Amino acid sequence: MEKTIYLAGGCFWGVEAYFKKLNGVLDTTVGYCNGRTAFPKYEDLKSGKADHAETVKIVYDPEVISLSKLLEHFLRFVDPYSVDQQGNDVGHQYRSGVYYTDLLDAVEAEMYFSEHLKEGYKIEIKQMNNFFPAEEYHQDYLDKHKDGYCHVNLGLIKQNEKKDN
Repeated sequence: MEKTIYLAGGCFWGVEAYFKKLNGVLDTTVGYCNGRTAFPKYEDLKSGKADHAETVKIVYDPEVISLSKLLEHFLRFVDPYSVDQQGNDVGHQYRSGVYYTDLLDAVEAEMYFSEHLKEGYKIEIKQMNNFFPAEEYHQDYLDKHKDGYCHVNLGLIKQNEKKDN
């Protein structure tokens, strides 16, 4: 059985590159979620015409990696107290969030963050209302552009947490 969770933590290039390396993550797709317009483009977010969050859709095997473990990884590179900014990326599209389709995932995320963070964290925990895959050139971006900018430290993944490949 596979499950899906949507995580936003700044620029989606680094978030995707990080999660796709984890054992138990089956698939990742970068895209735009929970905005008020249909089929936004990257330029729409940059210009403020669209209010979506840059998000990574993560399909995972809960028998191999739990949602709590995914959230532990998320907190390794996300500043949970920052509003609309991660690293050098600033803007509403760079907000941090957990977007769920299963209400039990919302409860688990709320519990996890309340146990591991001080009060006042700024990570949204909201139902997934819409998700639009980003343009093809954004998919697997850091695989295609080895010198691409990334605020996410991929070295935070321990060797025993990585896929075998």
